[in-house]
Amino acid sequence: MSVISGQAKLFTQVVGTGDPVVFLHANVCDSRMWQKQIEELARTHKTIAYDRRGFGETRAQEEEHSAVDDLIAVLDAEADGKPVILVGCSQGGRIAIDAALHHPARVRALVLVSPSVTGAPDPVFPADIGALMAELKNAEQAGDNANVNTMKARLFLDGPLGPEGRVTGAPRELFLEMHDIALRSPPTGQDIGAPPNYRRVEDIEVPALVIWGDLDLPHVQERSRHVASGIRNCEALVMSGSGHLPSMDNSDAVAELFGSFVRRCPGG
Repeated sequence: MSVISGQAKLFTQVVGTGDPVVFLHANVCDSRMWQKQIEELARTHKTIAYDRRGFGETRAQEEEHSAVDDLIAVLDAEADGKPVILVGCSQGGRIAIDAALHHPARVRALVLVSPSVTGAPDPVFPADIGALMAELKNAEQAGDNANVNTMKARLFLDGPLGPEGRVTGAPRELFLEMHDIALRSPPTGQDIGAPPNYRRVEDIEVPALVIWGDLDLPHVQERSRHVASGIRNCEALVMSGSGHLPSMDNSDAVAELFGSFVRRCPGG
């Protein structure tokens, strides 16, 4: 099904019944990155996952828009008027943080995986990772999407602190498919209305779980620690042997962690 927000038709999937849990994907994936976790939580909850503009099966015209407003449109359509648990990875985590700060009545808990946050300091890369990032920038400027896709898998699926090709089989194939769609997507317009919230995470009042992988980019790990230490009612976990996308490279363990946290959340 689709949820209309502005000129976008946000492809949305709803599985299960009960209190709503909403999944927000990373900027290198689409909602399929959460397959195992949705399967686990849909046994007891209404799970809602949608593809953002420029990803997956969502269709959108180029226009100024707000990713948080798109989320609110999905909540209005599918959350049955209840406050939700937001599960967000990377850019999806940024949207979850923004929503918790600016629409607190709509959110009852957060699960943040390798979260981005507006206003964070610019990253400073070690020399070896800096070389990878420069190679990626050259491929992007050359329009070499095949190489960009391969390098993004290296950086975000394997993790730059792990060996290249660490994640194989179905998870890698799915990543390459999801990110290829994003690379070929036409422009969707500027995301507006996201003020800097890096120094406002301490204003988040709902319970939170923050997870990150020890093979991820160092600045992402530092950013995750900042978010986890800033939220007062927060559990933090470093996943050994995971990169930027633990839901894909350690899917069973992440599904179990999500299930345990969601069951402990008050207000359901």
